[in-house]
Amino acid sequence: MKMNLNSWGVRVRTLGMAAAAALVSCCSVSHAEPDYDIIGKQFSLVLQNAHFSRARFTQDMYQQFLDCYLQSLDAQHLFLTQEDVNHLRARYASSFGDYLLANQTTRLAEELYAYYSERALPRIAQAEKLLQEYAKQMPAFDSDRMVPRSRRKLPRARNAAELDQVWRDQVEDMILTEVLRRETLAALAEAKGKASPVAKEMSVTDKMLARIKRMRNEIQEADREDMVSYLLNAVAHVYDPHSDYMGAREEQRFKDMIKASIVGIGAKLQSDDDGSTTIEGIVKGGPAAKNGQLQLGDRIVAVDSKGDDKWTDIMFLSIDKVVDLIRGQKGQTVKLRVQSASSGEEKVISIVRDEIPMSEELASGRIIDLKSGGRAYRLGVLTLPSFYIDLDDGDVHCAADVKKILRRMIQEKVQAVVLDLRFNGGGSLDEVRKMVGFFTGAGPVVQVKDSRAHVERLTVSGRPMFNGELVVLINKLSASASEIFAGAMADYGRAVIVGDDASYGKGTVQVPRGLADYMPYFSSREGCGMIKVTTQKFYRVGGASTQLKGVSSDIVLPTVTAGLRVGEAEQDYALAYDEIPRAGGYVKSSRIARILPELMARSKARTDADKDMQYTREDIARAKERQEKNEVSLNKAVRHAENAQLMERKKNIDAERKVRYEQMAAEDEKNMTIYRLKLSDVKAPKLPLASKDDKNEYMDENEDPEDELTETPEYPSNLDPVLREALHIAKDMVDMP
Repeated sequence: MKMNLNSWGVRVRTLGMAAAAALVSCCSVSHAEPDYDIIGKQFSLVLQNAHFSRARFTQDMYQQFLDCYLQSLDAQHLFLTQEDVNHLRARYASSFGDYLLANQTTRLAEELYAYYSERALPRIAQAEKLLQEYAKQMPAFDSDRMVPRSRRKLPRARNAAELDQVWRDQVEDMILTEVLRRETLAALAEAKGKASPVAKEMSVTDKMLARIKRMRNEIQEADREDMVSYLLNAVAHVYDPHSDYMGAREEQRFKDMIKASIVGIGAKLQSDDDGSTTIEGIVKGGPAAKNGQLQLGDRIVAVDSKGDDKWTDIMFLSIDKVVDLIRGQKGQTVKLRVQSASSGEEKVISIVRDEIPMSEELASGRIIDLKSGGRAYRLGVLTLPSFYIDLDDGDVHCAADVKKILRRMIQEKVQAVVLDLRFNGGGSLDEVRKMVGFFTGAGPVVQVKDSRAHVERLTVSGRPMFNGELVVLINKLSASASEIFAGAMADYGRAVIVGDDASYGKGTVQVPRGLADYMPYFSSREGCGMIKVTTQKFYRVGGASTQLKGVSSDIVLPTVTAGLRVGEAEQDYALAYDEIPRAGGYVKSSRIARILPELMARSKARTDADKDMQYTREDIARAKERQEKNEVSLNKAVRHAENAQLMERKKNIDAERKVRYEQMAAEDEKNMTIYRLKLSDVKAPKLPLASKDDKNEYMDENEDPEDELTETPEYPSNLDPVLREALHIAKDMVDMP
């Protein structure tokens, strides 16, 4: 594989999607045991020779490998004490890399994971014992003790005695949080004359015991591929946060994700507290939907992966392991043993796997006819969740999809486009290169520097497709390829960048390489997985790197992500920021710089008067204060008062919004017409009107009974406040000469 990628993993890792839910996908993974000793050695050689830094293994790096490994397994410092870390450093810190180079990767991976398990499992047993005691007598929750919200950056407990107290605090916080949740929901239900959704839940302590049991199972279920992956990823991440080792299972997940297409049954799964896996969503038109037997809320308890009546009990199994069991090849049958959500009866359902396009992950658009100030405007919104591409067959390209939507927008005489790259974590470098040309025409797009300091200027040819006004919408989770695009638009003076103060800050390029290509001639090539290694840094045509600093917005808005502590600068072992000379062959338009002061003034006037923007500013300040303080009380009265204050604020905000949103909806209906422009619509004789149900077109999902109690008003016209303001900015640009 020679495809350059701008790390796809940013969005997935930052948002934590896999831990909460997963779309069942397919891969063909060999059942032969890979030779992880040779894999570890070849991985180490490729990493040293191919990585941008060209850094060779050193004794100092060996300790970093170990520390990174321990941090990855015990991020919250709940299982290992500083005494444990010191012991492991004394034993392995001077020889960590030697194990890999001497074909002893498996031994090292198993020894380290065994030590971790030996420390973690007794702590879980301690938590279970405490919970069993609290089942008989709940804590008083009347102390003045405070516990950290996050332990990630705190020193580890010095010894076992200190860690005992950490776990007592953790268990009490778990219980108190759940008790307060139930009391809040019960009060909301009583106020609305409804039954409390917690009435059917297991007891507080039983629920916590179930969560602890799932934690235990996730530790115990790790197989050799997992153990080796933990080890090799720690080594890769010391080189930089975006270099990775992917075992056979993870390699296929990566390929499925980056091509925005999967093969499976078409169901969204979620781990339940009772140990089962719940059906949270069913893809419309997918295999499960066509089969008709699987229903929302059904609980999977066992899986027969090959349809040969060899069942695997999946109770308390991690969601990734469940997904792996449900995987298989297109056209093959998987059997699920499920408990019916409606009757409680157990049934066996056979489903034939098939390919499912993830249409919600594909490019899509809307066209908005807007009346304002006695003028009529036609504006477009083009949403791109990722710069996706099919690494295997080459049939899926986001640039081709964007071109189709953009052509229809041009045909519809759209005056301005808002390109929404919020939460877009990157993807293919070549796809973003093509997309830049749609708006700039011929010229350099991005500069790429390799480990030998050779700089290549990637260009695009041809004339621009769209010459109208352009707004690029970003946030802190817009990364990599998104930053290349936004940076190019800024350097050419082609667009106004709007959103968070800056994007994620990932300015590196990764190349995925199948490790089978590097195995010795007579070695098995089965299940080797791949290395995704950082080989280059990219720079804007103006010469600035996006590394660490990201792309700055011209107009900064208060957003839901502004209060998050995320970004490249938050990552351990991130590469440094630097600059190179600007590229020749491009001319920056002066128009944006000329009109920007007026655009900023108009936007500020609107956002200062916008109630939702005011609420968001308050939320951002509150989030930053919580992060700085990093502690929460174990006193129930204190926590109850805090929750009551938050609920009162929410109640008042919802009441205000209900009235205001009704007025906004009436104004929108009078002054705005929104047309849907998905890929399936680009050749339609007439574009369909957008509907609030469009977001549910892809999948039927479970309704959360807790949402019914909060009754938060929906923002009008499916245009969130930040997108609405971006459209106002686009309209202003149309008005200006």
